[in-house]
Amino acid sequence: MIKKKYLLLIAISIVYQYSVGQALHPLESAKNHYASLQKLDHKPNATRETLDKIVFPASNYSSGTLIYTMITPHYLSNEQVNRLKHSIHFPANSSDQTKAELEYLLALQAKRTKEESDRASQVLAPIGYWPHADILQTHNRHEQNLEYLFYEGKAVMGDQVTYQNYPATTKLLRGITKDMRLMEFTVKYHLLRARPYHLEPKLEPLARISSPSFASGHTLWAYIQAFAWSELLPNKRKEFLEVAYEVGESREIMGIHYPSDEEAARVLAHQMLLAMTKNPKFIKDLEDAKKEWK
Repeated sequence: MIKKKYLLLIAISIVYQYSVGQALHPLESAKNHYASLQKLDHKPNATRETLDKIVFPASNYSSGTLIYTMITPHYLSNEQVNRLKHSIHFPANSSDQTKAELEYLLALQAKRTKEESDRASQVLAPIGYWPHADILQTHNRHEQNLEYLFYEGKAVMGDQVTYQNYPATTKLLRGITKDMRLMEFTVKYHLLRARPYHLEPKLEPLARISSPSFASGHTLWAYIQAFAWSELLPNKRKEFLEVAYEVGESREIMGIHYPSDEEAARVLAHQMLLAMTKNPKFIKDLEDAKKEWK
């Protein structure tokens, strides 16, 4: 009888952990330049107050990305999307932190090599799963899109990690990334942060992007994938996070994101996955995917 009660308490504890979002590996502390930059004053500085009037230009809005703010969540609820949308904020344009971040980007621009530029703009920039390209198998990017869904798995474990070989993992990653795209553009168009090159004319970006800066979509994608993969293969967490960090840093090398865009995306990705653990559908899909890796 005592043993049955003990097992029941364990089961209740596990269910409770999932319900409050405590089943995931905790979020690591910020590292490298993110850790030092976020300690600077993020509030408006009156000596540079004109910068605070600059927002992402409405003339540059992308209809394709705006449509993603209208899609139905997969694992998240509408209430969770709204809460998460208000959970992060960027440092004021005139703040000491943003000033330091722009100086960091200028220094990065001055020392970036051709190899770094090419990898950032030609290898890492195109990567990313887009739900709309997965609707029809006849879409010209359908196959490449699904291969990008497994980019981090392949990067860490090799070319045998494909959507064909791991259908349950594919289902999980599809659902997670659909919510990631919804969250990405919901936050971007809620806050309308100007890109770094809108504030600093000395920046020479390797691309110009048709959506607001905060938070970084590439980085949000990279970290929510890394955190998900880490739940499937906990012993590979360090490697997955290193892949995600490279993706985030590549956006700074290109001169199109502030460091705070990357760090906020990392934090938001973890918050999103925690929120998903309150959905029984997510828990089932996660457990089904784990079975493929035992």
